[in-house]
Amino acid sequence: MNYFLVKSEPFKYSWEQFNADGQTFWDGVRNYQARNNMKAMKEGDLVLFYHSNEGKEVVGIAKVVKEYYQDPTTDDTKWVVVDLAPVETFKKPVTLEVIKADDFLQNVALVKQGRLSVMPLKPEEFDRIVELGNS
Repeated sequence: MNYFLVKSEPFKYSWEQFNADGQTFWDGVRNYQARNNMKAMKEGDLVLFYHSNEGKEVVGIAKVVKEYYQDPTTDDTKWVVVDLAPVETFKKPVTLEVIKADDFLQNVALVKQGRLSVMPLKPEEFDRIVELGNS
């Protein structure tokens, strides 16, 4: 299994809206590295959902329910989407401040490549963030 983190500005698409929808395709990615990370996602992989700009916090876990396909919001064949479904809401959000202060998470992509909207996580990084969110 692989692990990832995706970012969404809550005023555009929040965790609450995602839960209400029950499933969505993850679109709007226009960065080649983020796109390549989406292409690496496999059905069943787990994904942390991060509120960017407002909040700056990981709020829950989603899973990949459909692997990448052509982004239906554009005719440009370079861009893809994956389908995600919510799995679990954290007991408490894990803020960027908490992640940066955690010695174990110093090399996580969220800290090192803050602008990247879709990023892989090592299993132990994923597990640590989940632990922080459910403690």
